[in-house]
Amino acid sequence: MDETFAVVLVTVPDIETGRRLARVALESRSAACVNLVPGIESHYWWEGKLDKSSEVLLVIKTTREKLAELEKQVVGNHPYDTPEFVVLPITQGTERYLKWLAGSVSG
Repeated sequence: MDETFAVVLVTVPDIETGRRLARVALESRSAACVNLVPGIESHYWWEGKLDKSSEVLLVIKTTREKLAELEKQVVGNHPYDTPEFVVLPITQGTERYLKWLAGSVSG
């Protein structure tokens, strides 16, 4: 596999924000699919101290070609000062699924 495809992880404070970001990404065709995983508890360092919060995790499937556009959309529409935007390469997948993914972001 040539790492044409990617999974992007983004956390948001609530389901409404997750749905809004998913809609922006899908309507612009910068993502093929966005899974919203509610009920996660995040623990992290913020401004020099330990913090925690309840969040929703977005699992976004896209192509490497669409990453810059997707990042701009997430950062521009996200309520956090420093939103998570972590990219993981998809190194393998079923041919049919990856063909669907590619077709979904290209229109």
